[in-house]
Amino acid sequence: MEPLPATTEDPATHYLNRELSWLDFNERVLTLAEDPDRPILERLKFIAICSQSLDEFFQIRVSGLLDQVEAGVTATTPDGMRPEEQLAEIRVRVLATTARIDRSFADEIRPALEKEGIRLVDTEDLTDEDRGWSTESFVERIFPVLTPLAVDPAHPFPYISNLSLNLAVLVRDPVTGVRRFARLKMPPLLPRFLPLPDGERFVPIEQVVADHLDRLFPGMEIVTHHVFRVTRDADLEVEEDEAEDLLAAVELVLSRRRRGAMSVRLEIERSMTAEVRSLLMRELELNLEQIYETEGPLDLGALTGLIALERPDLKEPPWTPVTPSRLVSEDGPPDIFRVLREGGDILVHHPYDSFSSSVEAFVEAAAHDPDVQAIKQTLYRTSADTPIVRALIRAAESGKQVVALVELQARFDEQANITWARTLEQAGVHVVYGVVGLKTHAKVCLVVRREGTGIRRYAHLGTGNYNSDTARIYEDLGLLTADQQLGNDVADLFNLLTGYSRQRGYGRLLVAPIALRSQIIELIRQQMAAGEEGRIALKLNSLVDPQTIEALYEASSAGVRINLAVRGICCLRPKVPGLSETIRVRSIVGRFLEHSRIYPALRERLDEILEVTFADDVLSWELDAEGSWSKVPTEQGVNVQETMMTRAIARAREPR
Repeated sequence: MEPLPATTEDPATHYLNRELSWLDFNERVLTLAEDPDRPILERLKFIAICSQSLDEFFQIRVSGLLDQVEAGVTATTPDGMRPEEQLAEIRVRVLATTARIDRSFADEIRPALEKEGIRLVDTEDLTDEDRGWSTESFVERIFPVLTPLAVDPAHPFPYISNLSLNLAVLVRDPVTGVRRFARLKMPPLLPRFLPLPDGERFVPIEQVVADHLDRLFPGMEIVTHHVFRVTRDADLEVEEDEAEDLLAAVELVLSRRRRGAMSVRLEIERSMTAEVRSLLMRELELNLEQIYETEGPLDLGALTGLIALERPDLKEPPWTPVTPSRLVSEDGPPDIFRVLREGGDILVHHPYDSFSSSVEAFVEAAAHDPDVQAIKQTLYRTSADTPIVRALIRAAESGKQVVALVELQARFDEQANITWARTLEQAGVHVVYGVVGLKTHAKVCLVVRREGTGIRRYAHLGTGNYNSDTARIYEDLGLLTADQQLGNDVADLFNLLTGYSRQRGYGRLLVAPIALRSQIIELIRQQMAAGEEGRIALKLNSLVDPQTIEALYEASSAGVRINLAVRGICCLRPKVPGLSETIRVRSIVGRFLEHSRIYPALRERLDEILEVTFADDVLSWELDAEGSWSKVPTEQGVNVQETMMTRAIARAREPR
C-alpha cells in the first residue's frame, strides 16, 4: 500500500490538539454533574470522575510536556503547537474547568445533598457534643497514625507523595520566637470525609486534624495551617531493550516513581499565605504556572466514599446485566463449548449482557472441563478478586497447560499486575510479559480442547478488560467463538506474544502494530472507490493517528459519507469545506463509559449498535470544524444506553 501524501497546508486546519481534545472530553463529562435532572449522587459521581481524570491528565500528559520543555524539544504536534504552547493553553482550560467543578459542587451539589439529608459540615459548625466525638475520634483513630515532619537545619524538607492530602503548618516557639514549618500527611487508609455518629453528616479529616494541632505540637503557637496536594509525574518509562528482567525493571521504576518523581502541579487553598506558598514552590521546584488555587475542598475525587452510601433513591435505577438466551439452561450452566460448536458465535455487549455468565463462565468452564488441555489468556487490567484468575489457578493445579500474558505496564495497575503475576506463577501458570518494546493491549483468551481424535480451539476476543468491576460500567463488546480460522489466528498471535515469531499475516485478525492501521486505511480506500455510494462508520475510544485521519479526509473528498463515534480524544476536524464536509463526529457520554471499538467489517448486531449510536439525541455531543463540541438537540428522544438495556432484555427472552 502506498503511503498517503503529506499535507502541505497549515496543520492547524487539519488537526485538533490531542491534549486539548482530552480536556474537551472531561468537560463533556462535567456537564453530567451539572445536569439538574440527574439523581444527586450520580452528579456527585461525575464530579469525582472529573477530578480524578484531571489527576491522571497531569500525571501523564502534562508531565510528558514538561519533560519535553526541559529537554529543549521544539518540534510541533500535528496541529502545529510546541510543548510550551500546549502547556499555556492547558493551564487556561484547566483553570476554567476547575472553577466550574468548584462552582457546581458549592452552589448546586452540596446544597442538593443537604436537602436529601447528606451534609458536608465544617468543624466550626459542630455542636459541643459533636466536638467531643471529634476529639475522641482524633485521639483513638487519627493521632496514632499521624507523623509531623518538621523542617529545620536537622530535618530536610520531606518527600511529598503523589496525590497525598497534606497540612502545611507554621508554628512559633514562644520562648525563642523562631518560626518553623511542618508537614502533616492525612492518613490514606482513613476516610477523607469522616461520618458523624448520625451517619448523615460528614466532616473533612483535614479539618479534624487542624482542630487538634495543639496536641501534635504541644507548647508551640500555631501561626497558620493550610491544605495542599502535589501531583507528580506517574508515567512509567522502562528501557525494555536494556532490561534483562522486565519484572525487576518495572519494580525498580515503580520504586523510583514513589521516591522521586518530578512535581508537576501544586493544589492549594486560595487562602494560603504567600509565605507558605513560596516555601512549597521553592522546595517542590515549581513555578507560578504550576499552582492551582481552589475555594472548595481539595481532591474532590475522594467524594467516591459518599457515592457508596446506601441511598438508592438518589441514584440511577440499578441495571442488572442479562444472560444471552443461548447461555441459559434449565438444568444448570450450559455446555458452553457445545453451544458455540453447534450454534455458532455469540456476540456479547457489556454491561447490557452479563460478563459473569458469558466471559467468566467461558474461562471457568475451561478450567473444569477434563477435555480442555490448554488455556492461554492476556491480562491487562483485572479486578481485585477476579473469578478469572482463580479459574486459571485451578486449571494449572489440575494439570492443564495454562499461559497468562500479564502486561506489567498497564498504567496505574503495574503493582497490582506484578502481584497477580507472582500469584499465578506460584500456582504453576506460565507467566510471560509480552513482546519487547510493545504494550500488549489485546484482550484474548484461547481454549484448546480435545475432541474426538483431534483438538478444537475456542476463543474469546473483546474490547474490554477481564475485569468484573469495570464490566458493569464500561460499554464493551466480546466475541465467543468456535470458528477454526479465528482459533488458528489466536493461536498464532499467542505464539508471537509468548515466543519467537515473525508472524506478519493472519487470516481474519487485524493485529497492531503489524497490520491494523494499514488494513483499516485499505478498507477506507475501498469505500473511496465507491465515491458517493461509499459509507464508513467507526466507533472509537480516540482518533489521533494522522495517517488514518488523512485517509478519512481523502474518502470525504471523494464523497463518502462518514459517521464517527469517538468517545474521547478526536484530532480530526469534521465539516471543513473541501476537506471533511461529509464527516460527522459524535461522542456519547452517559452512565456507562463507551469503550467498545467497531471498525468497518460489520455484522447485523454491530450495525444495530452503530445505528442506535448515531440516532442518539439524548447523550450525544457533536464536533464542529472549529473544534467545539455542542450538545445534540433532543428531538426523537433516543437514548442509546437505555435502548441497549431494553434490547438486551428482549434478546434474553428470545427462544433458545
